[in-house]
Amino acid sequence: MKFLHTSDWHLGRSFHGVGLLGAQSEFVDHLVSTVREQGVDAVLVSGDVYDRALPPPDAVRLLSEAVTRLIDAGSQVIISSGNHDSAIRLGFASDLLSRAGLHIRSSLGSIGTPVMVGDAAVYPLPYLEPAASSVTEELGVDKRTHTAVLGAAMDRVRADAATRGPRTIAMAHCFVGGGATSDSERDISTGGVAMVPTSTFDGVAYAALGHLHGSQQIDDTVRYSGSPLAMSFSETHHTKGTLLLDLDVDGRVQVEQVEAPVHRRLAQVRGTLEEVLEHPRHTGAESAWVQVTLTDPIRPVGALEQVTRRFPHVLQLRFDPQGEALPVRSYAAKVAHREPLEVCCDFVEDVRRGAGADEAETRLLRDALEAGRAARGDREDEGRARERGAA
Repeated sequence: MKFLHTSDWHLGRSFHGVGLLGAQSEFVDHLVSTVREQGVDAVLVSGDVYDRALPPPDAVRLLSEAVTRLIDAGSQVIISSGNHDSAIRLGFASDLLSRAGLHIRSSLGSIGTPVMVGDAAVYPLPYLEPAASSVTEELGVDKRTHTAVLGAAMDRVRADAATRGPRTIAMAHCFVGGGATSDSERDISTGGVAMVPTSTFDGVAYAALGHLHGSQQIDDTVRYSGSPLAMSFSETHHTKGTLLLDLDVDGRVQVEQVEAPVHRRLAQVRGTLEEVLEHPRHTGAESAWVQVTLTDPIRPVGALEQVTRRFPHVLQLRFDPQGEALPVRSYAAKVAHREPLEVCCDFVEDVRRGAGADEAETRLLRDALEAGRAARGDREDEGRARERGAA
């Protein structure tokens, strides 16, 4: 029996201002092809289907299209809610949708009740926020920690799994100890220590986890699929995709990573402005989404414009000055004992890279300064008149 483990789609997310919906649509195409080619029985989506509780209409439309195509391709789809999802909104009409092969589990009452795929029992656990009294009361725990609530949820899973055969899978959205984080995951430490031990998932053949965006194996039967797309430059070297599970009759599972298409690769470039613009080792980054870190001792003027000429898809420009910089006088020291008109004209020259104010512009600046002085004088006169009247 074959399953496809995926998570953290974050439909509706952008990457440094660039919308990812087109890339996410390409991933859906890939997912449907994989289901057809591999004869997948069920696609498991372990949380964070959407990027926020109120997803944009295009994201909702893409999810609707995705699940319809996956079911038409011959697979069931099992979705559990993540910390980015609204459990209530995601779970709308879930009982009705399950008749068509779409199983959405986002309510506490569903914990411990499996989705049966043939004789395999899949236990999707919704994201459990330990700070919520409804969660701790439903699960009967006193401690408001992720370990406590997930442990109680898995106790229910184990109790039911004991009555089934060996083919059992748990789905959860959490942070298991030993997992490697990236910059794009939202902190879930509210309500107690976020990390839970691997032993939490003892008693099932496989734990299909979501939340961490890097694909990784925690132990033989506990894995993160990772997100299908990179959402931070800390994921530059990740291999994105899904995990294809082959679960045999005895509950043994073989796992193979299926790489997802790369819409546009990521690159990180570092060096002085001259090195960044001229060094041939950065040629491969010219078509990538790029994070550029400039190390010049003094921040170069017009750096973004110059960098963009070589790297048209630069998304982030950072500065990390190295070496000794020339001493810089404070702004107050620069303008001390100077006439306001001189300061204004110097500002114009600076922002225009040496092109100073012409005669007409200087006259306009002088008129504006004089108007400002007159308005300030009128206000001061009015204030003094009020004070005399009050006295």
